[in-house]
Amino acid sequence: MIGLSSLAGAHKYLFPRVVELLKEKGADDIVVCGGGIIPEDDIHELKARGIKEIFTPGSSLEEIVEWVDRNVTPRSGTRT
Repeated sequence: MIGLSSLAGAHKYLFPRVVELLKEKGADDIVVCGGGIIPEDDIHELKARGIKEIFTPGSSLEEIVEWVDRNVTPRSGTRT
C-alpha cells in the first residue's frame, strides 16, 4: 500500500500519476490511498483514476486503520 498526502492542491495530478507509474512498472496490485485537504468535488475523479480511498481532515486514525485492514492484503512472505 502507498498512502499519499497533499496539502498543496496538486492531488489531481500527483495521485493519479503515482497510479500510472505503478501500472507502467507492473505494480498495479499496490493499493494507493490519499489524504489531505482535498475538495469533495475532486474525490470522485480521484477514485475513478485509481485512488482506492481518500481520507479528508477529521478522518480518525481508527477509521483509516479499519479501512486498511479491510482493503489491503499483505503479499505472502511479507511482514505487516
